[in-house]
Amino acid sequence: MTVPLLSLSGVSRHFGALAAVDDVSLDIPAGARHALIGPNGAGKSTLFRLVTGAERVSAGTVALDGRDVTRRSEPQRARMGISQTRQHSSLFPTRTVEQNVLLAAQRRHGSPRSLLPRRQRAARDRVRELVADVGLEARLDTPAAALSHGEQRQLEVAVALACEPRLLLLDEPAAGMSPAESARLVALLQALPADVTLVIVEHDLDVVFALADAVTVLHLGRVLLTGSPDEVRASDAVQGAYLGTGREALFLDTDARTEVG
Repeated sequence: MTVPLLSLSGVSRHFGALAAVDDVSLDIPAGARHALIGPNGAGKSTLFRLVTGAERVSAGTVALDGRDVTRRSEPQRARMGISQTRQHSSLFPTRTVEQNVLLAAQRRHGSPRSLLPRRQRAARDRVRELVADVGLEARLDTPAAALSHGEQRQLEVAVALACEPRLLLLDEPAAGMSPAESARLVALLQALPADVTLVIVEHDLDVVFALADAVTVLHLGRVLLTGSPDEVRASDAVQGAYLGTGREALFLDTDARTEVG
């Protein structure tokens, strides 16, 4: 039996009487392209923080490749291969594109100054390769603050990949992007190596359905449905979860650009 790369069992997070995440169980296999969707307040970002260790679970277990990491810290989980981009930029705005990615690599491997010259060169070559992979090779010496919003999102992916993740969590990576920028983001994520498992929280359903081979819908902190994109589109329960949000025709026109609240 194949062990899932990420396994959540009965995971909950309470803030007083409020259950932001309520008894969530979910298995995500290695190499998956998995999306989490749901109305605002459904618990998506909180669930991400429970996976990374940024917040502690109130109940349940989190396992990575069969190892219980529930009590592991966020840095420990990062060293085990969990990396995340966040809703709000965590870049160093005055540092260049190259420096931002190099700093992430240093957190993973230590400062290049502590390495032999040959390994220093290899580290810098790897950084430049990652920058090229996300389409920013022409912006290598540009401060992060001078990049467009879409370029900053691309840089955040390179920073996350510099940590050599096995599990990459992307929290609303297309937020604020133009249609053209979103299309470039989708192409970038589609080209990720198969050994990087991707889990994405995203409101732009065009991005979700272009990338995901499985979708989990959260509602009021609980799993409403996990299935293929077609199963999610066809679900009356999913449609019902969005009633009252102004998105009643949520999946009726999948060719149109669609966002959820």
